[in-house]
Amino acid sequence: MTGLPGATGDIRDDARAGFVDLTGRQPAGLWSAPGRVNLVGEHTDYNDGFALPFAIDRRTVVAAGLRDDRMLRVASEETDEVVEVPLDRLDTAEPDPEVLSGWSSYPLGVAWALGRSGADLAGLPGADLHIVSTVPVGAGLSSSAAIECSVALALDELWGLGWDRPALARAARLAENEAAGAPTGILDQTAAMLATEGHAVLLDCRDVSTRSVPFDLGSAGLEVLVIDTGVAHALADGGYRSRRESCELGARTLGVAALRDLSPDDLPRARELLDDTTFRRVRHVVTENARVLDVVAALEAGDHARVGELLDASHASLRDDLEVSVPELDLAAETADAEGALGARLVGGGFGGSVIALVPVGAVSRIRVALDGAFAEHGFDPPEVFAVRPSAGAGRDA
Repeated sequence: MTGLPGATGDIRDDARAGFVDLTGRQPAGLWSAPGRVNLVGEHTDYNDGFALPFAIDRRTVVAAGLRDDRMLRVASEETDEVVEVPLDRLDTAEPDPEVLSGWSSYPLGVAWALGRSGADLAGLPGADLHIVSTVPVGAGLSSSAAIECSVALALDELWGLGWDRPALARAARLAENEAAGAPTGILDQTAAMLATEGHAVLLDCRDVSTRSVPFDLGSAGLEVLVIDTGVAHALADGGYRSRRESCELGARTLGVAALRDLSPDDLPRARELLDDTTFRRVRHVVTENARVLDVVAALEAGDHARVGELLDASHASLRDDLEVSVPELDLAAETADAEGALGARLVGGGFGGSVIALVPVGAVSRIRVALDGAFAEHGFDPPEVFAVRPSAGAGRDA
């Protein structure tokens, strides 16, 4: 593949050709944003905590161009549906569910969020957008943020807004929360917008400050494998929201602004004051925040064995305290560890999706074979297994 690593064929060409089919003309440009893997720091972002994501070499590309009217038209390679909406229908204080629904709520929601965040939609022309992606949907790799951030970059340039990347990340998050109805934090959009190649991004979700952390897999003889179980998850459903509500209840009961303000030393008091379920939700977040900082220290010390131990601990906490794992995710993590991974854990919000495993290069083939066998033995469909590397964030491709 000549353009975007990890895809089969150059998806930039696909995006351009799709735009031509849609409009009969060439696009003004191509913009792309990556999926992400969160190395550690799950369900910490909406608790003002820490996370350590990195952008991956699977991307979403949008081909886009202005129109001479005020229609916003979106199309995707994944569906035959073409959605057209007048910009006036998006220039509202609250998202209109009659306009923003289904897959198109992500790209159209970005336009709404830009308007809600200060762009004057009343004075802007319409646009055509054609979207192509190699980020698996429902795999916990943030395909939604890849759409949102690529579209945000495209509309920012087409409309001449001149916003910086943190502002565009905030608008993309607003689209996810309000237009698409998924109550996520800022992690995914920040990773997609601000990541750099060969690094993870230490994100402080309280002030949205970031620091690049070297994550050189090649020199360490390691791979990060994504084990996509094929169990689709939907973060707009009640499971994710209920975890967030439990965390908010815990913070209120313990008298702090957010669970970020607690340390492991506060857990005995939390156990006394909280019911068992709420306590376990709180314990996950408090210990996960500590794990993020420990992983950063281990990476900077070159101690990848310690990183692996912390990934295993994160998975156990997500499984037992937050209760967002499923049997396929547990099987993937256990099998990878048994066959030589340094550590493995579910990634993303849970309830399905993928496991990541930190794997010595020499163990990759053995783990792939073992996964196929283990999933067959348990009556599960075989997982899709592929390597990812820390890659660059969103940008203009042409």
